Amino acid sequence: MATALQLPAPPEPPPVSNYRLSAENSETAAAVLRDLIGALLRTTGHEALVDDARLCTSELVTNVHRHTATRVIHVDVEVHERHVTVWVHDDRPSPLPIPQGFAGTAGGLGLFIVDRIADAWGTSRAGGLTPRAKAVWFRLVEDPLQPAGGRQLTPVQLDP
Repeated sequence: MATALQLPAPPEPPPVSNYRLSAENSETAAAVLRDLIGALLRTTGHEALVDDARLCTSELVTNVHRHTATRVIHVDVEVHERHVTVWVHDDRPSPLPIPQGFAGTAGGLGLFIVDRIADAWGTSRAGGLTPRAKAVWFRLVEDPLQPAGGRQLTPVQLDP
C-alpha cells in the first residue's frame, strides 16, 4: 500500500490590490488624480510613497491633458506589500521622447522628473499591430530601512 507524502501548502503570494481612478480630461484632472493617489496610498499603508506618487501622477496626467484628446483619463494602481505601480492611460499611441534633462525652458520636465523619482518607469501600447492607446507607468518601491515620511532626495544640479 502506497503512502502519500504530506507536503506543506505552497506559500500564499503577497497580496495585490488593483484600483482604477478616472477623471475627465480637464484643467483640474492632475490635481484630482494626484489627491486620489495620495489618499489611496495613505489608506493602504504606503505613506512613505505618497509624495513621490503624487508628483509622478501629476506630471503624467498633465502630459495627457496637454498632448492628447483623451476624453477621460484613467489611472490604474497596483498596490503590493512593498511597492506600487501606477499606469496613466491615453489615446495617443506614439512613443514618448527620452528625457534628456533640463532644457532651460518652462515646462517639458514631466518625464525628466518621473525618470529621476521613480524606481522604474516605461510605456506600453495597446491595440496590437495598429496601436490605439498607450500607458505610461511608474513604480515606486518602499525602502524598509527608511524612516516613515519618505525617501531622502538627492539634489540634482541643473545647468543654467
